[in-house]
Amino acid sequence: MSSVPRLVVAAPSSGSGKTTVATGLMAALAARGLAVSPHKVGPDYIDPGYHALATGRVGRNLDAYLCGPELLAPLFLHGARGCDIAVVEGVMGLYDGAAGQGELASTAQVAKVLRAPVVLVVDASSQSRSVAALVHGFVSFDPEVRIGGVILNKVASDRHEALLREALESVGVPVLGALRRAAQVATPSRHLGLVPVAERGAAAVEAVAAMAAQVFDGCDLEALVSLARGAGALPGAGWDAGAAVGGPSAPGTHPGRPVVAVAGGPAFTFSYAEHGELLAAAGADVVTFDPLREEQLPLNTAGLVVGGGFPEVYAAELSANEGLRKEIAALAENGAPVAAECAGLLYLCRELDGRPMCAVLDATARMTERLTLGYRDAVAVSDSVLAGAGTRMRGHEFHRTVVEPGAGTAPAWGVLAPEKRVEGFVERGVHASYLHTHWASEPGVARRFVERCRTS
Repeated sequence: MSSVPRLVVAAPSSGSGKTTVATGLMAALAARGLAVSPHKVGPDYIDPGYHALATGRVGRNLDAYLCGPELLAPLFLHGARGCDIAVVEGVMGLYDGAAGQGELASTAQVAKVLRAPVVLVVDASSQSRSVAALVHGFVSFDPEVRIGGVILNKVASDRHEALLREALESVGVPVLGALRRAAQVATPSRHLGLVPVAERGAAAVEAVAAMAAQVFDGCDLEALVSLARGAGALPGAGWDAGAAVGGPSAPGTHPGRPVVAVAGGPAFTFSYAEHGELLAAAGADVVTFDPLREEQLPLNTAGLVVGGGFPEVYAAELSANEGLRKEIAALAENGAPVAAECAGLLYLCRELDGRPMCAVLDATARMTERLTLGYRDAVAVSDSVLAGAGTRMRGHEFHRTVVEPGAGTAPAWGVLAPEKRVEGFVERGVHASYLHTHWASEPGVARRFVERCRTS
């Protein structure tokens, strides 16, 4: 049993101010000396970067679709271990989840599994008494979801705030804060959402500080902490990477701990913390490097992981780093294990928007206007360094690029839903695909990868 204080920051819809309030609350609590555990519902990679900046701890995702509802509490307890309080930022609207699958992957489902109270962030612009009807509807929709308070966002004036508070008295849900419109807390966006922390530097630090100041000035921190402390005990134990992979893989032909290089830096910011933890637990030395700035792979690299991010934004710089591109091509040609997701897939192509890339795959990539977004059910089509043929996994796609051809002669995945198709590439030791997966759902992926690093 764990009794870590916790609360979920949700909203009626996207754009209501969840990220501002959640990140600002995390930073304000951390500034008071509390160890704050930051979490994000869903597959989003960008918001956790702001959470990490606010708290000084790794931002972690809670996704019931990718990992299954049974892993939500263990992964939460793993991230919150040793913390004074946990703040979970929701996704979309409170009751929105995987399309056509009820509450699956919704913020409401996470709140119920974690037995956590919900703070509803309401965009109060252009309404007064109607806010009571809105909040009443969200409170009554699912009695198992405990909405413990409301934070009013984008309040126009003191008079406006007074009208809103008066209206909400009839609902019986306390108002825990009222925030005025503030341009300084806005974070810039582009084709896939907010610009990641790694790309903004000092501007991101200033934005988080502004969020914290706004929450500190406009919210009742004592009431929010009290609400979190009333969450009660959560049964079960925290997830453990070592137990998940069953300990280090067998020594193979290369004794010691093989080096697994993981691409990072501004171009490759999309990763789940559990992936590195699983690789390390399986016996690898995980070394992060920046393909924008480092001209060589880490010393003694035995395997390479290139996750998601924005290579299309940095295509010129990635292409200019010719020495690293050639080294990656040679590594793949020699049969070393290489796992690439989305941005990693683009980087391994022959070219991206006409600029030379690593040429590991005989494919080209280009930006388009079309957004591809959604959860996917998939099965491994070909044996690879990640999975044996027939392995079932769930994933998520999120991109505005297209790779031609979309699949190699040995595809990586057969997508089963929402539409049937094959995609991705399995060549030598390379597994490259658009699909983002969460390895905690299938820890054998990490163990298999490290075993191949030992024997390749």
